[in-house]
Amino acid sequence: MMEDEKDCKSVITQLTASRSAIDKAIAVIVSSNLEQCIIENSEKGIESSMMIKEAVNLLVKSR
Repeated sequence: MMEDEKDCKSVITQLTASRSAIDKAIAVIVSSNLEQCIIENSEKGIESSMMIKEAVNLLVKSR
């Protein structure tokens, strides 16, 4: 877009949309993985609270 000399507002709008899409993808990946890990730990009788904290930290770091 910059090579095509698009205006700044358009470039920023596209970058913001890209960032939003990536953030959503990260959230889906982390939540899917967390859900699967909790199910597996539950079947084994293992506490999952630490894993939940780690997942939350991953999401916070990704922002």
